[in-house]
Amino acid sequence: MIYFDYNATAPVMREAREAWLHVTEQLGGNPSSMHQYGASAAHVLADSREKLAVILGCQPQDIIWTSGATEANNMVMHHFAKKLNPSEEIWVSSIEHPCVDDSSKYYFGKRLRSIPVTHGGVVDMDWLTVELADKRPGLVAVMAANNETGVIQPWREILAICQAYEVPFFTDAVQFIGKMPCKELGHCDYVSGAAHKFGGPRGVGFLKIKHRSAITPLLLGGKQEGGRRAGTENVAIIAAMMAALEVREKQIARNEHLLRGVWRDNFERALLHALPAITIVGANQPRLWNTVAAIMPDGDRKHQWVIRLDKAGFAASTGSACTTGKEEPSHVLSAMGYKAVQAIRSIRFSAGWETTEADWDALLKGITKVNADMHS
Repeated sequence: MIYFDYNATAPVMREAREAWLHVTEQLGGNPSSMHQYGASAAHVLADSREKLAVILGCQPQDIIWTSGATEANNMVMHHFAKKLNPSEEIWVSSIEHPCVDDSSKYYFGKRLRSIPVTHGGVVDMDWLTVELADKRPGLVAVMAANNETGVIQPWREILAICQAYEVPFFTDAVQFIGKMPCKELGHCDYVSGAAHKFGGPRGVGFLKIKHRSAITPLLLGGKQEGGRRAGTENVAIIAAMMAALEVREKQIARNEHLLRGVWRDNFERALLHALPAITIVGANQPRLWNTVAAIMPDGDRKHQWVIRLDKAGFAASTGSACTTGKEEPSHVLSAMGYKAVQAIRSIRFSAGWETTEADWDALLKGITKVNADMHS
């Protein structure tokens, strides 16, 4: 099998496994304990916090360790549901990951306003600029890069507008971190991330929030994380996450992602030449170097292409892994203006740092063969 579903999860890197094993075997104390074992574990936590703060461009005290981005995102929505006045709205982009989309609907209901996007999948900045000039929501939430299309959102520009109007800004940066330079992400009021998207273990992530700002804990029962998130920290997987992220940061600093973006672009050109009826979603927008969202020319069942490609030796997906089992079309493609009959034919190919140019070439051949078999 050739793996093209990195946006769902990435295989755990060797460096991450080694870091986990070292901490598990050598530093097994509770970081809240006062003895030497606890102090050693607490040092690993502090060191990890320092490293992540440098990467994001924030303060170490701004970092809260979580079980993943789903918890971090729910924590933000929970906090603002408790903090805001009953009449205050929050504004959330129409293409957010389900854990932001669903939690915002749960906590805010009719007080939730959807920020529209263009047909290219980018937040409508004209709409946002006009609306913010007229009204101030309690929170604006826009992801850094979309998990289904790879389209990068103008989060820097949105942050600047929100700062001008003194509106808190939250970005889910799960797909962005570990793929793109993220030094300025720490300037955002709230940032979430998850280790398993860039080669760290599952079950660990973080929320960045200014340490001087209050946060209403989602989990109670302990004073860990400065009283902001109860529960004994899993030191080993936090260390593993940072080991993976440090490797990715070095690759990004060497601009290795730019060459991989060329491989992706070459694949798309060849794919459109071989199957002209295919539509590349967000083709003319800035996108993550690893993602191709394609509306295939045929297939009246949602999983037809995925199943056929799987049998041909390629792991791809229909979009977000967190929407698996849902029969309705992708809310992301719907927000972009695609019809249901188009959305059910959408396939996402997402590469990783380990993906080679030869893998992209093989995928092209696999798609053309599957297409030929479907019409034979």
